[in-house]
Amino acid sequence: MFRRRNSHILRSTIKAVSIPFLLYSISSTWEGIPEEDISGEMKFMKLGSRPDTFYTAEAVRSVSTEVSSDLIIQLKGSRYLLHKFPLLSKCLRLQRLCSESPESSQHQIIKLPDFPGGSETFEICAKFCYGITITLSAHNIVSVRCAAEYLEMTEDVEKGNFIYKLEFFFNSCILQGWKDSIVALQSTKSFPLWSEDLGITSRCIDAIASKVLSHPSKANLSNSYSRGRRDENQRHKPSPKGWWAEDIAQLGIDLYWRTIIAIKSGGMIPSNLIGEALQIYASRWLPSMSKDGIAANKQHVPDSVSVSGEITSKHRLLLESIVSLLPSERGAVSCSFLLKLLKAANILGASSSSKMELARRVGIQLEEATVSDLLIPSLSHTSDTVYDVDIVMSILEHFMLQGQSPPTSPPRAKEGLDRRRSRSAENIDFEFQESRRSSSASHSSKLKVAKLVDRYLQEIARDVNLPLSKVIQLAEAIPDFARPDHDDLYRAVDIYLKAHPDLTKSERKQLCRILDCKKLSMEACMHAAQNELLPLRVVVQVLFYEQVRTALAGGQLTELPSNIKTLLAVHEDDPARHPHSLSITATGPEDDEWSVSGLKSSRSKLSTLRMKLAEEDNNVDDNVIHQDGIRKTSRLKAFCSFPTRPKKMFNKFWSMNRSANEKH
Repeated sequence: MFRRRNSHILRSTIKAVSIPFLLYSISSTWEGIPEEDISGEMKFMKLGSRPDTFYTAEAVRSVSTEVSSDLIIQLKGSRYLLHKFPLLSKCLRLQRLCSESPESSQHQIIKLPDFPGGSETFEICAKFCYGITITLSAHNIVSVRCAAEYLEMTEDVEKGNFIYKLEFFFNSCILQGWKDSIVALQSTKSFPLWSEDLGITSRCIDAIASKVLSHPSKANLSNSYSRGRRDENQRHKPSPKGWWAEDIAQLGIDLYWRTIIAIKSGGMIPSNLIGEALQIYASRWLPSMSKDGIAANKQHVPDSVSVSGEITSKHRLLLESIVSLLPSERGAVSCSFLLKLLKAANILGASSSSKMELARRVGIQLEEATVSDLLIPSLSHTSDTVYDVDIVMSILEHFMLQGQSPPTSPPRAKEGLDRRRSRSAENIDFEFQESRRSSSASHSSKLKVAKLVDRYLQEIARDVNLPLSKVIQLAEAIPDFARPDHDDLYRAVDIYLKAHPDLTKSERKQLCRILDCKKLSMEACMHAAQNELLPLRVVVQVLFYEQVRTALAGGQLTELPSNIKTLLAVHEDDPARHPHSLSITATGPEDDEWSVSGLKSSRSKLSTLRMKLAEEDNNVDDNVIHQDGIRKTSRLKAFCSFPTRPKKMFNKFWSMNRSANEKH
C-alpha cells in the first residue's frame, strides 16, 4: 500500500535527481584562479527542476500533491506535514526514527528539537528530497551542510546523495572564491561544533590564508577595493599590498585570530602588513574609550550593568587576543597604536600580562611616542592621580634596559653631593651598566626620550594629587648625558610648584635637586632668578651661574670674587674649577612668560633676592652654633656683608650680561 500510494512521487523524485545539478556564473575551468577572482561574482548552485509547491495552512507548512501526507515533522516553532517516501529514501536518520516510533493510523510524528539551522534549512533539505528547485550559495551552504549531516543524507542511503553534492560544490566553488570563503567562514559562528566536526571552519581558514599568501597583489579580490575601484581617482593607483585586511576584519575575534595565525605561519607576509591588519581590526571593533568607561558604541547603549559588563568582557577578550597576535619585530606596529591599546587595556581591566607586554613593546620604540600618547588614564583604586604614571615608568625602564650609550657630558661632581636619588633610579643605573655591552638604543633616541619625559612631566605636574616622589623618580630615570639642557625640566618643576603651593621648604629643595643649573639657558635663568617659588639657594645659584658664564665667555672675568666662591661652596660646585661645564645649549623660549621683554627690572630682581636672603636668615639652619655656645653668622649672611654696595655689584653683572649678548 505504501509503495502504491507514493509510486508517482518516487518516479518524479528519481527524474529530478537524475538531472545533473547546474552551476551558474562559472565559465572558466576548475583549475587555476576561478572566474570570481576576475569578475568579483559569488557562486551559487541550483539543484532540482520542479517548481516550489510548499505552502502554509493554519501555521503548518505542507507540500501540494495528489497524495495525502503521512508524516509530521516537528521543529522548534515549526510543523511540517510531509510524505514518508521521498524523505526516508534519502534521510537515514528519519528512517531510524520512524522505525523506532509507533505508527499511528494516519500520521507518524517525528520530533527534531535539536535540528541545526531551523525551519528554513530543513525546508531546503525537504525540497531536495521532493526534487524542487533549491539555490545554494556561500550564505547557506554551511547551515545546509550541517543539516544534511544531521539527517544523514549520505551515500549509504543513495548514490549521489545531498552530502556528496554539497561537498562537491563547497570544495570546487566556495573554497576557490575569496568572498565566498569569507562569507562561509562567517556563517560557521552559528554552528561552531558542527562546523568544527565537519572541517568546514578549518577548510575556510586555510583557503583564505592560501589566497593571501599566493596572490599578495590581487587587490581586485577585495570587497573594499572593489568598492573603491568605482572612483575614477582610485582606478589608476597601485593595488595596496594589504588588500585583504579590510575584508577579514569582518570576522569575529575567534575566527580572525585563527586566520591571522594561518597567514603568519606561511612566513610570506611582512610583519608590517600584519600590524596594519591588526590596527584595522582594532579600530573596527574596539569601542571609543573614556575614563568613565566605555562610550556608546554606535547605536547600542547598554541599559543594565550586566549587559555593560558582558560587553566589557568581550572587548577585553578581543584586546588580549590582538595583543597576542602582535608581530615580534620592532616597528611592525606604530608606537601610537601600542599606546592606544595600552589605554584601552587600562580602561577594560585587561590582564597584567597583556599590559606588561604592551609596556615592553612600547619601551622598545618609545622615541616614536608623543606626550598625548603617554597620557594614559589612571583607574586604580589605590591612587587618585589623573594619569597612570606607574605604567609610564615601567615603559621607561624597558626603554632604558636596551642599553646605555656613552655619556657625552662630564659626570656630575661627587664631592659634597647633597643629592638623594631614589632606589628605583639606582636600580636602573645598575641595569644600564649590566646591559651596556648589548646596547641597542641609540644616543639620539635617548635624547628624544629625555625631551619626551620632560614634556610629559609638564603635563602631569598640574595634577594636584601627583606625589612628589613620582616626579623625582621619572626625572631621575633619564641619564645626565641625555639632557643637554634642563629648560623643559625646569618648566615642569615650575608648574609643579605652582600646582602644589602647600609643599614644605624641604620638599621644594628635594624637588629642585633634579635641576642642573649649569644646563639652563639664559631665558630660563632669568625666569628662575625672579621665581619666588624656588628655594633661595637655587635662585642664587642660577643667578651667579648665568653671570659667571657670561663673564667667562666674554673674557671679562678670569677669577671669581671670594665672596661668590664662599657662597657657591655651599652648593657643591665652584664654577671657576669647571669652566667647560658652564657651556650649555640655549633654547628659545616657548612661553611668553619666559620672554626677555616680560622680565622685571634689575631693581626688582635685587629686591626679590634681598627678600629671599632675609627669609633664609630667619631659618634655624642658616646659623651655626659652635661648641662654645657662641653664635656665628651664616655664610649667606656673610656673603651679604662682603660688598659694601651690593646693588652696584648686581648692576655690574647685568650690564656685563647685556654687553656680551650685544657682541653675539
